[in-house]
Amino acid sequence: MTRELALAIMIAAAVVLLAAGAWGWWRRTRRDAGIRAPFGETPDGAETVAAFDGLYVATTRHDEPLERLAIRGLGFRSRVGMTVTDAGVALDLTGQPRVFFALDRLAAADRATVAIDRVVEKDGLVRLVWRTDDGSLVDTYLRAQNASSRTLADTITRTLPTPMGTDA
Repeated sequence: MTRELALAIMIAAAVVLLAAGAWGWWRRTRRDAGIRAPFGETPDGAETVAAFDGLYVATTRHDEPLERLAIRGLGFRSRVGMTVTDAGVALDLTGQPRVFFALDRLAAADRATVAIDRVVEKDGLVRLVWRTDDGSLVDTYLRAQNASSRTLADTITRTLPTPMGTDA
């Protein structure tokens, strides 16, 4: 085999792999087109409870940490500023509009160890469980950098309303 033929085969293989990846992502964005991130500003009068810096890791189907969702604004890993308020949680991802999860959208905040492209120490990620417009649950994974995952998860959990029929 000549050097030119080997180079041509490698280039063709790279093009095929890139095309397959682009086609797969396109299919995923079409599949998830009905899921919308709750873009919006923090309501006027909302009191800031705490602010954290960190990394946005991924958003996945609920309880399926390896099934990434291609939601506009939440499709790719990014640095994030997280603001916990008495009205909900705001995420400021680099280059994206603010995402605000009002308390009525939030179902839970707990800790996790693995998400689609990130494995960390035990309970090193925060899993924010929220409701989409159609009421289904999805999980957003965050990694705090200036605090522990326990501190972030507990701060969010304290802002959530107590479920009916349970004692605080």
